[in-house]
Amino acid sequence: MVIQKWVGARVGLMGNPSDGFGGKTIACLVGNFGAGVTLRESRTVEIVRHPLFDPLSFSNLAHLEETAANDGYYGGIRLLYATCKKFHEYCRDRNISLPNRNFTLQYDTNIPRRVGLGGSSAIITATLKAMMAFYGLRDEHIPKVEQPNLILAAETEELGITAGLQDRVVQAYGGLVYMDFDDAYVNDNGHGYYEDMEMESLPPMYLAYSSNGSDSGVAHSIVKHRFNQGDPDVMRALETWRVYTDEARRALEEQNWTLLAGLMDLNFDLRREVYGDEYIGSQNLHMVQTARRLGLPAKFAGSGGAVVGLCEDESHFKTAKHTFEEQGYHFTRLCPATYDDQTEPDTVAHANGVGMQLSVA
Repeated sequence: MVIQKWVGARVGLMGNPSDGFGGKTIACLVGNFGAGVTLRESRTVEIVRHPLFDPLSFSNLAHLEETAANDGYYGGIRLLYATCKKFHEYCRDRNISLPNRNFTLQYDTNIPRRVGLGGSSAIITATLKAMMAFYGLRDEHIPKVEQPNLILAAETEELGITAGLQDRVVQAYGGLVYMDFDDAYVNDNGHGYYEDMEMESLPPMYLAYSSNGSDSGVAHSIVKHRFNQGDPDVMRALETWRVYTDEARRALEEQNWTLLAGLMDLNFDLRREVYGDEYIGSQNLHMVQTARRLGLPAKFAGSGGAVVGLCEDESHFKTAKHTFEEQGYHFTRLCPATYDDQTEPDTVAHANGVGMQLSVA
């Protein structure tokens, strides 16, 4: 038996980074990039190293240092390892009986690294989906609403990665999702409130990103500390992001692109105010400013390194693409994606043989 699962990257359209602080967000799964896993039945449980992302041989010490700085000491293998552990714990604690079968697991990804597009959570989500399929588990065994918690736990509890639920929700659900992480609701239900939105409500959008990613963990940790201390500026910002998200939901439903574009700009401006330019980063700020000089709205797609916004006119898109690429950035049309089983998926082949599947809206 061979099982392949694909999970797309994601973009936060509104509200981020409030998902880590009891806020509201709207996010979308995208088919431009993705992570896939292949799971094959085998005599023992084995996790296969990725030849590029999990090297154990290096051309020289400088190569070793660069790899350790970019990927840590475990690359992507740690993500699979942690997911397998959390999956088994979840099943054991809930008396879910698993067949006595073993597997070999490998992954691949083409999600740009460290640019806030949910690369790590995509690998973990794909692994969880593959393991559920391998052991014959369905959403009634691990409810979809609980899957993001399990995915997040693999990162936060096992690996110490600073993260929120937004990425994991939209990557578990697919499509376009409205999320409310109100503390009282989460405490009562054990998860946030998640609602699928119509993909057809999305306008034409662009995605721009840098080749040089950055780590946002320090900035998030500082804001988290201010949040825990009840910093009034942070608390006001979080409430404002909640309002922006509800207004953006209305704008999408009414296809009011002028309102949505303005809210995207406001979302970023508030983030800049709360985090400060030092943690926003000069490169990120330059991408946003470049978009705005071109008359395009812009906000972070995630934690930094990529920006997203509306671009309806094709000639405007071509001009923006030329300008961004001339300055060394990547610029592409955003392709929303879903897990709709009724749509024949495209297949993206990668070097180590992992097939990644998606349905692009």
